Amino acid sequence: MELLWKLILLLSLVECLAGSGVLLRPVFTKQPGSVVFPIQPGENRREVVFSCEAQGLPPPFYRWKLNDSLILPRPGSRYSLMGGNLRISHLNKEEDVGIYQCLASNSFGTIVSREASLHVAYLENFKTQRRSPVRVREGQGVVLLCGPPPHSGELSFTWIFNAYPSFVIQDTRRFVSQKTGNLYIAKVEPSDVGNYTCVVTNTVTKSNVQGPPTPLVLRVDGVMGEYEPKIEVQFPDVVPVAKSSTVKLECFALGNPVPTISWRRVDGASFGRKVDINKASGVLEIPYFQQEDAGIYECVAENSRGRNSVKGKLSFYAAPHLTEKPQDVQKTIDDTLVWECKASAKPKPSYRWLKNGEPLDPIEDRVQLNNGILTISSLNLADIGMYQCVAENKHGRIFTNAELRVIAIAPDFSQNLLKPQTLARQGGDVLIECKPRMSPRGVISWRKGKEALRESHRVMVLDNGSLRISNVTKLDAGLYTCVARNQFGVASSAGSLLVKEATVITSPAGHLDVTVGESIVLPCQVSHDPTLDLKFTWFFNEQLIHFGSHGAYFEKVGGRSDGDIMIRNIQLRHAGKYTCAVQTKVDSVSIATDVVVRGPPGPPVDCQVTEMTETTASVSWGPGSDNHSPILGYTIQARTPFSLGWQAVTTVPELLGGKQLSATVIDLSPWVEYEFRVLATNSIGTGEPSKPSKKARTKEMLPRVTPARVNGGGGGRSELVITWEPVPEELQSGPGFGYVVAFRPLGAPGWMQAAVTSPDASRYVFKNESIPPFSPYQVKVGVYNNKGEGPFSPVTTIYSAEEEPSRAPGRLRARSVSAYEVEVTWKPLAWSNNRRRILGYELQYWGEKEKQAAASVIRTVGNKTSVLIRDLEGSSTYLVSLRAYNSAGVGPQSSIVNVTTKKPPPSQAPVKIMWNTSNSKVILRWDQVHALENESEVTGYKVMYSQDKHSRPNVVETNNTSLELSLPVNQGYVIQIKPFSEGGEGISSRQITIPKIAGAIATGVAPESLAFPLVNLAAVILTTGTVL
Repeated sequence: MELLWKLILLLSLVECLAGSGVLLRPVFTKQPGSVVFPIQPGENRREVVFSCEAQGLPPPFYRWKLNDSLILPRPGSRYSLMGGNLRISHLNKEEDVGIYQCLASNSFGTIVSREASLHVAYLENFKTQRRSPVRVREGQGVVLLCGPPPHSGELSFTWIFNAYPSFVIQDTRRFVSQKTGNLYIAKVEPSDVGNYTCVVTNTVTKSNVQGPPTPLVLRVDGVMGEYEPKIEVQFPDVVPVAKSSTVKLECFALGNPVPTISWRRVDGASFGRKVDINKASGVLEIPYFQQEDAGIYECVAENSRGRNSVKGKLSFYAAPHLTEKPQDVQKTIDDTLVWECKASAKPKPSYRWLKNGEPLDPIEDRVQLNNGILTISSLNLADIGMYQCVAENKHGRIFTNAELRVIAIAPDFSQNLLKPQTLARQGGDVLIECKPRMSPRGVISWRKGKEALRESHRVMVLDNGSLRISNVTKLDAGLYTCVARNQFGVASSAGSLLVKEATVITSPAGHLDVTVGESIVLPCQVSHDPTLDLKFTWFFNEQLIHFGSHGAYFEKVGGRSDGDIMIRNIQLRHAGKYTCAVQTKVDSVSIATDVVVRGPPGPPVDCQVTEMTETTASVSWGPGSDNHSPILGYTIQARTPFSLGWQAVTTVPELLGGKQLSATVIDLSPWVEYEFRVLATNSIGTGEPSKPSKKARTKEMLPRVTPARVNGGGGGRSELVITWEPVPEELQSGPGFGYVVAFRPLGAPGWMQAAVTSPDASRYVFKNESIPPFSPYQVKVGVYNNKGEGPFSPVTTIYSAEEEPSRAPGRLRARSVSAYEVEVTWKPLAWSNNRRRILGYELQYWGEKEKQAAASVIRTVGNKTSVLIRDLEGSSTYLVSLRAYNSAGVGPQSSIVNVTTKKPPPSQAPVKIMWNTSNSKVILRWDQVHALENESEVTGYKVMYSQDKHSRPNVVETNNTSLELSLPVNQGYVIQIKPFSEGGEGISSRQITIPKIAGAIATGVAPESLAFPLVNLAAVILTTGTVL
């Protein structure tokens, strides 16, 4: 018993120190790796060092195993330890080759490193010095043996022909196997005669040796005839290949003619891009081998005499790779440990476990090993240690470490105190948890107040020590204490139980029936314990409602004790189950309301066209959702490439009732592609349309619509131009649409006809030298398509092309009206005769320094005899010409006349304007305006006055520099003055404002400043005098 207590105290100390991060289990930081040691001939100093390093506290000590046997380094031994590293001196290739493992141990236990192999690479010399000649016939195949000397490590082979550095070049006829080293010649030729030497290279030591030469001699007793291929180099029946490694398969055949080598997979799968097939050397190379590369491969050798093949299976294997590792764990006494170790491998791995570096044998029933799962029940202190899972197959093994700690402690509540307060709902259930830390598990009891708690059908202590009380009442409130005991001590923890009134939803569960667009309130009112806070949560079809993120449809409208919500402008998608959940700290309750939303019908389904004629379509559909209101009727709409969106159509029957699921659409246009859709209507409104039907075309028929606005006239000499408005495509009734143009001279009995094949054509020109100018013709335009000819348009009369005017206008005169305007007059030509008409005149004018080609043009319409040219420059000379025009063109030009515009009007505005008012008069005076040298002299002034700026002004002309106006003086006026001359009107003065002054004499002077056509009000100086 004393020993047990010491062990417990030691473990408690270890646990305490480990919790503070002082003591550590051993963990490898460096593990040994496999070594291939090259030995050169004559080398004396041969030393190998395997690395091993581990962390831990106490610091680990190290041991080593060779082939599962402990190595015991002694003084003078070839084995020595440097820290955790193993040093092997004077390497012995017979004794030291094998599998090494490092063991690291401290007070927590022992761990074993991964396995590391030691191999020795060497290459000895060939023993024999001479080889017998090999005699063959020409055309025969031959194999020259290499026979490499004793060695260790991977070799590569080459052959020398006669003398170095003439090496044998591999091709379809010659092959050097890197498996056997032999040289294969498929068909011997006279040039092959000579000495052949095998050169062997150790790829590890980089050393090479040459064998004795082998003479190849040609026999003289004949030439070898042709024969089928004989495969001499082949691969095993089964080739195991490691994952991600590179595999090379060799295949070579002797034969005459020289055989060709090809490869294939027996399962028919193609080779990936990574596969390298060297046809010249007979090698198939597959790098980065994966599971999908496994399978049966076939090498085929063939020539004109036959074929042979060999097959071999490439099997995929992979050394174990851990996918699930056990983790360090700390358990209490009597607890159960379950560690799972999993590894991926091909073939599947087996598992074994080590404890402190030694095999774990399940001697006791409480220790179970099952396919990588370690289970230890009823843990005790003897189970403490370092455990390792070893996953292995024939291609390798892998180790993983984990530490098991088993603790023994007295009861302790410091990490898991009882809740100071536990709230319970009256009539509900409550669980008071008691989770002390102790090992082994002891006995738990409860007190209420100072009395031991008695269990009943309502009050129970669970197996885990927690207290459960059912159907809680107010009398259950109080202070509860949990007491824990084991062989190492006693501890307790206490907490209060508070009993609260239950929360009850007073709003009844309901069913609401509403119409789209309405707003409704869903009630959720409760009675509850006033000391508890409420939390309301709403769900729609069991999905939480996030208020404010549903397009503002949902809004909370309740107070503190009710959770009512409003749904504004309700939509069809809002129909469903609404749940109000109310939560407090002690309970939660909920209530559900089903909401039915009635709205316009949903879109009909499966709209399709079942039959088409020239002008009708049979349409059928299926009913959509009625959205809780019976469907009263349907409407069909159609769309064509020519319509502006969807249009209602006429149907038979005309009114489509709610049970009607098919109808005939009439009055359609022939040979037009239509789409149809259907809309349903109920008492609430018309719903969304169905998806459009597939496009369908009505059948073709004779055209029925004739061109509109048939007219004509104009054109060139000897032409009859006939025009019309083309028939729209949707009215052409079929393919091959065109026009039949018929015309005849007015009064003639027969019609001439011409076909116009373009449906977009809008004119036809008939040219014939016999057509008299400006002669009346009757015309009509008919239509046709592939079905035949349709009707003609009504007959209309047009005229053939007229001749251009043949004479120029006479008596052309030009007169300057002002500095900026010129009036042009002429004598008109006869308005019409039997060959031509005059539609108007074309006037050209240009500056004397310009060319006529740049002239400006004014065209008149009708029989005008004058034109006023505006916007000219003053004191400038212009040239003017005139000619008549009609639909055929323009006539000859008149004689050219010139005209010079008058000088510009004065550029100075009137200044020093003074005014005075007296009784009913306004008297104005201003200074004379003097024209400049290049301006026309002033001939008078225009005085404009109005009662405000926006009314139309009155104008009075005068030749003087003063003016008396008879105006009522009890009103205000706005006045402007501007000069005029023969060159036109000059610049206005600034506006003068005469204010309204009743019963007074007023005088004013306009301020002198630059004048502008439109300016602000002028400053006014007023003088007033009293009339006695």
